[in-house]
Amino acid sequence: MKKKSFLYPISGMLMFFLITLAPVFGGEGMWLPLLLKSLNEAEMKSMGMKMSAEDIYSVNKGSLKDAVVHFGGFCTGEVISDQGLLLTNHHCGYDVIQSHSTLERNYLVDGFWAKSNAEELPTPGLFATFIVRIDDVTKMVLNGVRKDMSPTERQSRIDQNLKTVSNRAAKESWQDVFVRSFFEGNQYYLFVTETYRDVRLVGTPPESIGKFGADTDNWVWPRHTGDFALFRIYAGPDNKPAEYSAQNKPLTPRHFFPVSMDGVADGDFTLVFGFPGRTYQYLPSFAVAQTIDIIDPARIGVRDISLGIMDKHMRANPDVRLAYASKFASLSNAWKKWIGEVQGLKSTQAVKEKEKQEKDFFQTIGRNKKQEEKYQHLLPEMERLYRQLDPIVHDRFILTEVLGGSNVELFRLTSYADRLVRAFNENGEEGFRRMADRTLPVLEDFFKDYRVEIDWDLFSALTEHVATHMTPDLLPDILRDYTASPTTGAFDVLAGKVYSSSVLVTQSTFEEAVMKGGEGFASAMRLDSAYQFYLSLKQVLDQHISPVYNELNEQLNSIQRDYVTALMEAYPKRRFWPDANSTLRVSYGQVESYTPRDAVQYNTQTYLDGVMEKYKPGDYEFDVHPRLIELYMTRDYGPYSENGKMPVCFIASNHTTGGNSGSPAIDAHGNLIGINFDRVWEGTMSDLYYDKSICRNIMVDVRYILFIIDKFAGAGHLIQEMKLVHPKA
Repeated sequence: MKKKSFLYPISGMLMFFLITLAPVFGGEGMWLPLLLKSLNEAEMKSMGMKMSAEDIYSVNKGSLKDAVVHFGGFCTGEVISDQGLLLTNHHCGYDVIQSHSTLERNYLVDGFWAKSNAEELPTPGLFATFIVRIDDVTKMVLNGVRKDMSPTERQSRIDQNLKTVSNRAAKESWQDVFVRSFFEGNQYYLFVTETYRDVRLVGTPPESIGKFGADTDNWVWPRHTGDFALFRIYAGPDNKPAEYSAQNKPLTPRHFFPVSMDGVADGDFTLVFGFPGRTYQYLPSFAVAQTIDIIDPARIGVRDISLGIMDKHMRANPDVRLAYASKFASLSNAWKKWIGEVQGLKSTQAVKEKEKQEKDFFQTIGRNKKQEEKYQHLLPEMERLYRQLDPIVHDRFILTEVLGGSNVELFRLTSYADRLVRAFNENGEEGFRRMADRTLPVLEDFFKDYRVEIDWDLFSALTEHVATHMTPDLLPDILRDYTASPTTGAFDVLAGKVYSSSVLVTQSTFEEAVMKGGEGFASAMRLDSAYQFYLSLKQVLDQHISPVYNELNEQLNSIQRDYVTALMEAYPKRRFWPDANSTLRVSYGQVESYTPRDAVQYNTQTYLDGVMEKYKPGDYEFDVHPRLIELYMTRDYGPYSENGKMPVCFIASNHTTGGNSGSPAIDAHGNLIGINFDRVWEGTMSDLYYDKSICRNIMVDVRYILFIIDKFAGAGHLIQEMKLVHPKA
């Protein structure tokens, strides 16, 4: 279940507790960079950090934050030269690389390396956002907010204040601002940003390097993946953000990362700087149990079917493999993460550990009459609500997975059609035309990689899954009819009826329907088999599932807020950190091995030898490029090797999550030692429950990146841009 991020309130007294008392658990936490000096600097230095908090975050001088960008709004990237050269993950740039690829010029398969700035590939829509400054605006946002206000009144006042705060923020004309809520709406920070929209593809290794191991190795250690790609940020003549122009110049950044040639050793301090998406560390045991037993299995079951069908078609046809590569990777990434999450939560006995914490909580507040009176009802009430939610979330996550459009893509088309119909119904022909102007370009991009025969198979299999796994009383009549007298191939017959008669399954017929105008399109949809089937399922979700789900969840949100407040009152010496919410954060740890299960010990570093051990000629996941084989056989590693071996990846105990992909891995001195791209499978549960014994993040060793750029690709001119350093010398 995608739950709201439950963040705890904070007062002046509680901030005092946070700043002054109790050590944090080394490795756990995603910290706001402007608070490092007061909250974390001492511990970070005790773990081996040599720089200061001011070196990491400063508004008065160039600091590490000025070399970190939100890449496309979904990943992280870092500037590694004084000419705006940007490093991120191959999988973060995957859609961009695919968009520039054709069967004749396939950059996914062959890689791409611009020999000069003139050969770098413009990428419309791609952007890189820097954080200029972070300000605490809590007092201004909460001005006039009273305890006796209703939730609606409170939010209305906050919304007014947010508008005023944003409008009055000190910024330059080319800068933007946004305000994000922390601590469940009790604290607010304003972020001043600069967004550069001319970002060009510079270089990418072939996917046999950048995606080596593909889905089999995804989330798994040991890894041997060179998951990186290079871009360049361009600015206008004044070094300010500018739309794409041939006259733009490479950005001169406030700071860029020197690149360490010294590698890592066990125990080395590591820092990861980036934009982690969401974590949910303060959920009770009942919520964790629901994730293990209901939510993740429901999502996994749907994607098991989808991925099996896609894989069959991709292996049979190279054109399909290219068209569906990004779709498959996107589906598989979360699917495998959920599987690992369940296994990790079970192996660490997360539910039992949460129950122990809750028992201790009861005992602690029991020693304080006021706290006991205020908070003893919270956990029993949450347990009751989660039990009510159990059957609801089971049906909800099956149906939202199927209707979401990532599995059955026909439902993405029907959702586009629904927006057009609603635009006409609400705003007439003028509203329809505005929506059509936005939709038609999307359709052109969509149908480029759409294969109706594959989607037909997905529809048939997943509608059968819905019919046989959801609560029978909730099924629409059309599915009840097919399940009442099941026959072999019945759902393929249903798919045939839907796909053969719908105008939505081809670009030409969809566009022809749009050209009839709002009235004509709405009339066509009243008769369209795909659209009507979509509405029948959406009605189940909107009328029978979502209202109950939303009502229960709203109650849980309120109680959860009180519960975290209670935790902080009960344990004033414990240091809490705010859940991730896609804002700039720092996590720190050390290079550490781990033992995932009995008699298994994982080392911290992998080497090119492991690539060759996994090599399977002709296998799209484990094939190895002939040039890389040649370099391995001759041991032609240049200055990037370590004791005659070529390092590839390493692990550390930094707390990371989605959004941290592409984040710089930084050494004790502030130099780049790698880029974050994954977590170990056993530790993917760290969004819900962090256990330092098995939670590890995975990084590409920067020396492997340099080796691929220089020795494999022959793009040494890019190395010359960088500042290579030897901090351990």
